Amino acid sequence: MTVALPHIRVKETAAIVLAAVALVVSQAAAQQGGAAAPTPRPKQKKASELIYKQEPPRIFERVLKESTPENSSIVISLGKQRAYFLVNGETAIDSPISSGKRAGMTPKGTYKISEKDADHRSSVYGDFVSQRTGKVVRAGVSTKIDSAPSGTIYRGAPMRWFMRLTNDGVGMHTGILPGYPASHGCIRMPDEIAKLFYSKVVIGTQVIVTD
Repeated sequence: MTVALPHIRVKETAAIVLAAVALVVSQAAAQQGGAAAPTPRPKQKKASELIYKQEPPRIFERVLKESTPENSSIVISLGKQRAYFLVNGETAIDSPISSGKRAGMTPKGTYKISEKDADHRSSVYGDFVSQRTGKVVRAGVSTKIDSAPSGTIYRGAPMRWFMRLTNDGVGMHTGILPGYPASHGCIRMPDEIAKLFYSKVVIGTQVIVTD
């Protein structure tokens, strides 16, 4: 004797079979077309996560107090992003820096400080400000490529405690240190360190810029 299955069981069985068939067909189509299963988008990092932490400045007072114009020199390490003030070859100051953001912008070599200017301003990078109000009209300009809008004048970016190395404007001075090379070529330092270097160097102090 044949026993008929309940009507609802037949429907459930049919639905399961159809779903299984659809899954197999879709997988086969994906394999034939070379399509890969979608992967989740990587989580975007915050800007703060892309900035590495630099070790703070260190001052060795015992060594520093022995400094004279004749026994002092400076070494800039672009690879380590550090500046070293040396007295008789011994480190008196070890400080973080920020050099040129692209290779070659801070040129390697041996230099002598040729100018000191405590309140220096850039002749190339700065802002266009209103002649009438003094307010910034256009910020972050370059006199090499930007023209001043009508009614404005150029105001160079401040470079406190500037110590010139090259004729084309590269030097050491106070600046923002984001944790990586970010300048237009100059060597940025913390303000208190730039001031200390400035107080110790003279025109002619040797500066070596190396890897």
